[in-house]
Amino acid sequence: MISIPAVPAAAQERSVPAAAIRQKTDIPCPHPAVAKPAGIPPRPVPPPDDPVNSAVGGPALATHGLVVPAGAKQPPAVTATTWMVADLDTGEVLGGCGPHVYQTPASVQKTLLAATVMDKLDPKQTMTVVRGDLDIEVNSSAVGLVVGGKYQISTLWLGLLLNSGNDAANALARLAGGGGADGVAKTVAAMNAEARSLGAYQTHALTPSGLDGKGQFTSAYDLALIARKDFANADFRRYVLTKAAQMPAQPQLKQKGFQFQNENKLIFNYPGAMGGKTGFTTVARHSYVGAASRNGRRLVVTLLGAEAHPLRGWQQGAALLDWGFALPKGASVGKLVTPADVAQQNATTNARIESTTAAKSAVPSARASSSGGLPMMPVALGVAVVLAGTPLLLLLSQRRRKRPARKVR
Repeated sequence: MISIPAVPAAAQERSVPAAAIRQKTDIPCPHPAVAKPAGIPPRPVPPPDDPVNSAVGGPALATHGLVVPAGAKQPPAVTATTWMVADLDTGEVLGGCGPHVYQTPASVQKTLLAATVMDKLDPKQTMTVVRGDLDIEVNSSAVGLVVGGKYQISTLWLGLLLNSGNDAANALARLAGGGGADGVAKTVAAMNAEARSLGAYQTHALTPSGLDGKGQFTSAYDLALIARKDFANADFRRYVLTKAAQMPAQPQLKQKGFQFQNENKLIFNYPGAMGGKTGFTTVARHSYVGAASRNGRRLVVTLLGAEAHPLRGWQQGAALLDWGFALPKGASVGKLVTPADVAQQNATTNARIESTTAAKSAVPSARASSSGGLPMMPVALGVAVVLAGTPLLLLLSQRRRKRPARKVR
């Protein structure tokens, strides 16, 4: 949820006309005609749409359907339930399908762990694995850490990002949280704070790894904000482009070393690939974050709730990247907000709240001095400011376009 003080629903409704937030009819997203596998567990019930948070980055993004620039070619049909393509450098959102719709993240949540703590841990530091680091769901993804084993932090990051090791996620989270029994919980709290600071208001983490948990959600838009911070980090870029890495032997534990591979096939098959992260759980289905560079442009694609047939997650990402690169520069339907946008909005809203509180506190003295029963103008003005000042800076932060965005059929 949004971190700034809540604005009454009535204020939200007055300041954000319903027509500007959500069209009556969403444009269906193109999907291939394939049957979903049987026996998929039900998805967690998401929170209700928030009319302000759903429009962060621009009102055109507040849709459960398709939104692309005017005149754009129809995007490829993919099984992903929601997706988005954006420019890592300019922040332009090139298009998407339900970009702010709540989804279950699976292992792409590890990108939020990286965005939160990668700069806080020395990659050359050696750590020792404890039993709690291996407290992960049975048969879930693990890179093969052993209790008592000694590993460099850089090896843990490789195990996390290449092999999606949930054991590595626990170890990194514990260390970043101080190394104690409450280290993971502290880091998860930091991840949620990081999401809010980025403007990723649909994101709420319960685990550092993305293993399913009740109330754990993200969105395609949020993942793009998180990826933008990750790809600004040179260590992250180096890790996710690594094709294979070596897990060191642990002779004191009679454990041999072994090699593990990068599961993101984009880096092996897509010209200009910059790397990314795959994800899967039986509840979330397939999720994917990937980025590539072409002709001076760096695009990121995020997708959630996909099936692996007829195309795997990375292949769906590649098809959407091709579509994005084919769009002319400047084509846009919205904007990725920045941490500076978020900080400015928080400061502005807090100032308005303080102003309104001060105005209300003046009511008793104003009444005592008034004999004519006239309206209390300071209070009325203060309330008007709040109603007019609903947090829309993030919504309106996109710059003017040469061509208006539209939802195409």
